[in-house]
This record gives sequence, C-alpha cells and structure tokens, in this order.
Amino acid sequence: METLEPLLKEHPFFRDLEPGIIQLLTGCAKNVRIEAGQVIFREGEDADQFYLIRDGRVALEVFTPRGPAPILTISAGEALGWSWLIPPYKWRFDARATETTRALALDGKCLREKCDEDPRLGYELLKRIAGIMAERLHATRLQMLDVYGARD
Repeated sequence: METLEPLLKEHPFFRDLEPGIIQLLTGCAKNVRIEAGQVIFREGEDADQFYLIRDGRVALEVFTPRGPAPILTISAGEALGWSWLIPPYKWRFDARATETTRALALDGKCLREKCDEDPRLGYELLKRIAGIMAERLHATRLQMLDVYGARD
C-alpha cells in the first residue's frame, strides 16, 4: 500500500516541515475525491476535516437572503478549513466543489491530538492556519466592499 507521505510533503501548506512531522501527520490523512457541485461542508456543522487541495476548485460561500454568495475560490496547492483547530470546531463558511476536486483530507480530531502531544507541532500548524485565516478575512472584506461599497 502506497503511503500519502510524499503527497503531504509536496503540498505547499506543509512545505519545510521536518520529515518526522510529515510522517506523524500521514496517519491522519486520506485521499478524497469531491464531485463538481458537491457540498463539502456547511456553516455550523462540526469541523472535523482539514483539506489540502491537490486538483480542482472549491468555492467558499456565505448564505445571504439572496442565496449563497461566493467569498473565495480555493484551488490546487491551497488549504481548505481551519475550523478544526479553533473551538468550538464548527465550520464558519459553506464549501462547495466547483469542479471535480482531489484532496488530502486530514482528520481534525487526530490533528488536535497530535498537537496536544507535541506543542511545537501545534504552534507550527497554528502559525500556518493563522495565515489562512488572515487571507480569508481579507477576501471577505474585499467581497463586502464590492457588494456594499460606496455608490455614486
């Protein structure tokens, strides 16, 4: 059986992590295929996965009275989902595949346990997740400016 370790090591989110840490995280990972149009998760549901996108595209959406509003599109080489790390471990957005997507899905509970066992790992993942959170906040801000910006 082929290990997912090389795929984790190649993904930009895990770039420059020690090989031992990659090996440790491999036990939390599995390959997934998400069909175009499939909802991956919805806001308010339990956040139990962390996705490293290998191929395809995923739209992050928020619900509005007019229906779903896209905030950001995530594609190959990017990570999806930070809510597995931040209590209360509930998704903050909806995510939907806009095309067939292949990803590595890491079990959130498994990752949290590894972080509890090794605070250095937890700190390293938190720094990387904080970068994702900052990007998503910025994208949401830009979307709001586009929708609610000054009108002449």
